[in-house]
Amino acid sequence: MPNSPKHIALLTSGGDSPGMNAAIRAVVRTCAYYQIKCTGIFRGFEGLIEKDFKELDARSVKNIINRGGTFLKSTRSEEFKTKEGRKKAYENLKENQIDSLIIIGGNGSFKGGEILSKEHNFPVIGIPATIDNDINGTDFSIGYDTALNTVVEAIDKIRDTANSHNRLFLVEVMGRDAGDIALNAGIGAGAEEIIIPEENLGVDRLLASLKHSRKSGKTSSIVVVSESKLTGKNIFEIADYLEDHLVGYEIRVSILGHIQRGGAPSCYDRVLASRLGIKAVETLRTGKSNRIVGIINRKLTTISFQTAALTDRKLDEDLLRVADITSI
Repeated sequence: MPNSPKHIALLTSGGDSPGMNAAIRAVVRTCAYYQIKCTGIFRGFEGLIEKDFKELDARSVKNIINRGGTFLKSTRSEEFKTKEGRKKAYENLKENQIDSLIIIGGNGSFKGGEILSKEHNFPVIGIPATIDNDINGTDFSIGYDTALNTVVEAIDKIRDTANSHNRLFLVEVMGRDAGDIALNAGIGAGAEEIIIPEENLGVDRLLASLKHSRKSGKTSSIVVVSESKLTGKNIFEIADYLEDHLVGYEIRVSILGHIQRGGAPSCYDRVLASRLGIKAVETLRTGKSNRIVGIINRKLTTISFQTAALTDRKLDEDLLRVADITSI
């Protein structure tokens, strides 16, 4: 096997997401299967600079597949953003005879890995793990499915209160500049309206829709709002606008926040994390690197960091249509 790695390190970086531990477990046990030495790096790129390393074997990752978060911890690293910081990180890898690096995280983490790889000709593979599901080159990222289930469960409970008091609830969900959580959770929870950055139709359209709903006999409503700044107004500004122009509803705001990141991963996320973890190690064994692994149309695939960064990612147009029809 050409350029097959002998010692792989892995780290988790950026925001945590359910299923990261399952991905760590898969990487470590795949290394054990192929008799490749494996080292865990604690606290992401900061730990890489500070040599916060620990050798891992198959037993090191027992009983973690069901745990949310990441036992390797995650933190932001300002020093890694500097050329000097990345040089120190590279020297630590070479000093420990590590010949490949697997990064479990999102776009920002992959950008750091790509720069490290370019500057020092070092093999890096990325495993997409973020609840935002905003990574090109994969239909789904680890943690997204669990976050969706968490959001839908929360909205179901909020709807009970909305129905009991004839209230309009604005529910803010995470997603950064991607509307995947808002759109899918909005459909799944039966929201009357969904505000996402990709289809920012403005508060006037929202107001007209809610007035129509009121006239048609709806006594309570749920509006799911993506947290993105691209929607033009934050959730409190939207609430103030509706209070000034909408008669007949009590308006409440609910921000789900970091509850969306926590909790035990769903079965789907555990399986996805396991598949992508294995794919990451096996991609390195073929001599390929500087790529992310992903799943497209249920098939595992890889895509270069550069292509992933350049490809425009769009929401499923059919889902937008479903949301439109079912919210009538």
